[in-house]
Amino acid sequence: MNKHHGGIVVANAPVSYGAFEVTIGIDPNVPDGDAILDEVRAAGYAGIDLGPVGYLGSVDELGAKLAERSLGLAGAYLELPYADLIALEAALPELDAMLDIFDSIKALNLGPDPRPTLADLGVGDGADVRRNNPGSGIRNPASKYNDEQWAAFAKGMAIVVERCRTRGYQPVFHNETGTFIEAPDEVAKMLDLSDIGLCMDAGHFLVGGGDPVEYVKKWGDRIDHVHLKTADLERFQSIVDEGLPTNAIWEHEVFPRLGEGALDVDAFLEALHEIDYAGWLVVEQDIFPTTAERFAQAAADQRANRAFLKERGL
Repeated sequence: MNKHHGGIVVANAPVSYGAFEVTIGIDPNVPDGDAILDEVRAAGYAGIDLGPVGYLGSVDELGAKLAERSLGLAGAYLELPYADLIALEAALPELDAMLDIFDSIKALNLGPDPRPTLADLGVGDGADVRRNNPGSGIRNPASKYNDEQWAAFAKGMAIVVERCRTRGYQPVFHNETGTFIEAPDEVAKMLDLSDIGLCMDAGHFLVGGGDPVEYVKKWGDRIDHVHLKTADLERFQSIVDEGLPTNAIWEHEVFPRLGEGALDVDAFLEALHEIDYAGWLVVEQDIFPTTAERFAQAAADQRANRAFLKERGL
């Protein structure tokens, strides 16, 4: 499943600059989409993740914007309520809008195909418990999906996977802090219930209580996309200790630059080589900036992250 043309291709993401659903249109310091595209190109990345649909450009605009900067589209992140089939049906237009953007750039052959990068929105009061208590997958087993919810989740996942594949895209599932699929055993359960590929997000996997290097090797035949980030686990533990919600991981900058934090990046890259991984490697350093200075620092950090990987042959 993890064979693409062209080896590992390094991309970046708007969230690394503080541009995502909880800041765009809310924080006046968020750069516009063109500024992000220019920064990503100048830093030497070969592609970019989409961010919220429309942020980088409309269906009619985005292809030209990417082509003039020689940037491919790595994918787009979307949370859906798989375990609630009624809510899922109502949310499918969001998926279709994302795939419409993918369609608009596919013929340009700017890099490997973009990956629909799916995460779990959760259902019911339990979803709020998870969002308000990041790390619960390891720390509070009673908060997990029950058998009935997992069964519903599997049905919903099958619907979404089929919809993506029918339109010509291979979806991947993204482990995400503060959701029902953050801990290693929860990711394993998801993989058992679906034949979807895995987007290994190294930073979220660390926060979720797992060793990304070990599990890249364990799940090598399922890994079809990679989000490369590291995590400051002491900082995360302080968030847990203070009882803060998931948003605090961005406010408190739990994801530092590559080379800092808990991820052994060299060992992680070696594990990817061992499984012959090829395709997008999306560098992410999710932040929640509040000043123009912090946005400028984010751009500098992404240049440093790119240089870090170039030193390692990527």
